[in-house]
Amino acid sequence: MTEMIPLNLLIADRTYRVRIDPKDEEVVRKTTKLINDKILEFKTAFAGKDLQDYIAMVLVWFATEQNAAITNQVNLDNVSSRLETIE
Repeated sequence: MTEMIPLNLLIADRTYRVRIDPKDEEVVRKTTKLINDKILEFKTAFAGKDLQDYIAMVLVWFATEQNAAITNQVNLDNVSSRLETIE
């Protein structure tokens, strides 16, 4: 069993202490950077009352990106199975 490591994440001016598997550290840090970059992007592009508005926008964006990736993979799987049938 791998030893979990503590990690301090800064998201939208708040610090969160989490424990993660060492092999996940790079992905978690890149995801945190992406979240903060998107918050900044939405702050400059849209009017909002507070950080919660921007966090909600980032959450919707992130969920939409994930669903689009899943949909694209399903479409690719369908195309692959159709091509195999044609062969």
